[in-house]
Formats: sequence, C-alpha cells, structure tokens
Amino acid sequence: MKRLLAIALFALTAALGVAQTPPPAAPAGAPATATAAPASGAAAQPFKLNIGLEGAGTPGGEVSVALQIVVIMTLLSVAPSIVLLMTSFTRIVIVLGFVRTALGAPSAPSNQIVVGLSLFLTFFLMGPVFDRVNNDAIRPYLDGKITSVEALDKASVPLKQFMLKQTRTRDLEYFLELGGFGPTAVKDLPMRVVIPAFVISELQTAFQMGFLLFLPFLVIDFLVSSVLMALGMMMMPPVTVALPLKLLLFVLVDGWHLVVRSLVQSFG
Repeated sequence: MKRLLAIALFALTAALGVAQTPPPAAPAGAPATATAAPASGAAAQPFKLNIGLEGAGTPGGEVSVALQIVVIMTLLSVAPSIVLLMTSFTRIVIVLGFVRTALGAPSAPSNQIVVGLSLFLTFFLMGPVFDRVNNDAIRPYLDGKITSVEALDKASVPLKQFMLKQTRTRDLEYFLELGGFGPTAVKDLPMRVVIPAFVISELQTAFQMGFLLFLPFLVIDFLVSSVLMALGMMMMPPVTVALPLKLLLFVLVDGWHLVVRSLVQSFG
C-alpha cells in the first residue's frame, strides 16, 4: 500500500508539472514587449490536472497516468472494506468478541485492543498471500513488465485461492445459481461470486467457534446459580460470583493462547 501511495504522489507531481506548460520562446527579432504579455498570462494561470483516456499507443492499452491516480485513490478509500471482507479479519474479530462476551466482561479488553489484535493476526495469516501478490503483480508492474490490467488480474489470483479454500461448496453453488451462472470451473469463478460466498462461510464458521467457546462458561454460570439457590442467597447476583470464577478458569488454561492457536489452525 505504501508503494501504491508513493506511485500516486509521484504521478500527481508529474501530472501537475506537465499541466504547467512554459510559454513559447519569442523570435530573435521580436521586441521584448511581445513576450512579456504571454509570460505574465501563463504565470497567472492556476495548475490544471487533466484526466483522459489516452494510451491507445501504449502496449496493452495502458490508461493515462491521471486516470491511474483516480483508480489508486479509489482503492485506498475502499481498502478497509477489502481487508474486512477478503481476508481472515472477519472470523478473528467475531471470535474474539465472543470470547469477551462469554467471560462476562464486555469492556475488557477494549474494542481498540480487539480490533488491533485482529489486524495483526490478519497480517500474520495473510503474509504468504500478500507476498505472492507483491511478487506476481506489484513488482512486475512497478518494473514496467506488465500493464495495470494484468497486474490486477494477477493480484486477484492468490486472494481468490485463499477465499476458495475457506468457502463452503454450498455457498458457492447458491451464489452461482443466484447469479444465473451455469456449471463453472473453480479457476473461472468470478470475484462477485467468490467474495459473498466467502463472507457467508466466514460468518458461519465464526459463530460455530463462538458457540463452542460459550459452553464452558455457561456451565460455570449454571453451577454458580445452583449453588446460590441452594444456599438461599437470592439477593446475590450470580453474575457477580461467576465472573471471577470464569476469569480464574480462563487464566489457568491459558485461554488467550488457546483461542489464538485455534484461530490460526482453523485457516490451515
């Protein structure tokens, strides 16, 4: 992403430099006053950025630099959605939220810590995929070996393979049927089918893991409630007594390590 931003800034600087065209040189015998007016008029003109679709003469029909800037800025604006929907972030953040709710401490850890841990785990799990995108698409594009269209096609291949590995077959079949597609090979599946099927599968998997995480803490709540009822302590809230017991159990079994390990292994 830093490379894309650097390219955008460099291209914007180049485009602004081209937009400010210098005034034409005056003939040798012309008086000095003849060139003064155009020079002052050119200096008074503001910077201009022209967006066009030139590039018909470039290899592969490469679009103009200005249009590439618009595309890059658009990608930067939708980058959070891409991270949320096309990576492992969805499953991780939902499972960590279930752990916090099952413990009975909805504000510990805070949302910033949960989201931050989810992002770093996402970068860790998606590292091999990002490396393939960098080697197959970004570097060849920066070196001028492939066009921007080819770079986008090559970059989508590792992401599609990752999503298909985590997607259920019935979800893919449902969206293929919903979109009116016939029998389609796996390699020919469009992204508009793979992405929603992947998100639905991730939600299903995350809720299944959350249910399994709730079971031991639910047992502790039942035991505490039964003991308090047997002792006749009607005015004692069971949540107040169960919370330290659940925290003690979670710490003794090294709960965060188990949860993170289960999440990482679920993508294996």
